[in-house]
Amino acid sequence: MKVSEFERISGARCLTGPYEDREIACGYTCDLLSHVMGRGQADMAWITVQAHMNVIAVAALLDFACVIIPESLPVEAPIIAKAKDEDIILLSSDRTAYELVMLLAENGVAPAKKG
Repeated sequence: MKVSEFERISGARCLTGPYEDREIACGYTCDLLSHVMGRGQADMAWITVQAHMNVIAVAALLDFACVIIPESLPVEAPIIAKAKDEDIILLSSDRTAYELVMLLAENGVAPAKKG
């Protein structure tokens, strides 16, 4: 599934503006950054309630397809600007993390491989 398709079916909105569409290879949800760093993999869609600079750093380091912030949680302008600078697709959704994971799974996106 492409990020643009997930954006469409989930009703999410892109916070970082136009992007080069990417394939989502797998999905993961977790809010403990060290755990995500140990389990993350390239082209992953990461769902997290955290919205700070370290999230963008982890996503850039591991080359994630996108970061999805659930429940329309606020994301400050400097975080969005940093995501743009790092070419990280940052999505916001009014759905819960659980609902977003279900959408990924229902549309054929596999869970991240266990470390």
